Amino acid sequence: MIERHPGNPPSPYEELYGFSRVLRTGSLVMVGGTTSIRPDGAIVGETPYDQAVEILGKIVQELDRFGAGPADVIQVRIYVTDISRSAEVGRAHGEVFAQHRPLMTMVGISALVDPRMLVEMEAVALLPA
Repeated sequence: MIERHPGNPPSPYEELYGFSRVLRTGSLVMVGGTTSIRPDGAIVGETPYDQAVEILGKIVQELDRFGAGPADVIQVRIYVTDISRSAEVGRAHGEVFAQHRPLMTMVGISALVDPRMLVEMEAVALLPA
């Protein structure tokens, strides 16, 4: 069985594009593409670091809804629009995950859906037994 959940708060794109922010199946919780956008369309943070901090906070909040936390994350995917600034995003990631060290992929991409967005992340967590 797959449980589908909107983000809390939801992205303005969830309903428009027809996706769920969080899926749970068995002991896996998957947090889909998360940016620093607010429901009103405002973007939190002007730098990749600031946006990454906001995004990671959202991901941790989503996991908390299912009784999981950073230690339960097994994989993170990060998309950045300027790979030359990857150290900023990596620093924010390390502030949350340095002790837990999930798998991580970071790739540079040409753009996200809104040009103000500099970073997008996804995460997969394994719920505690």
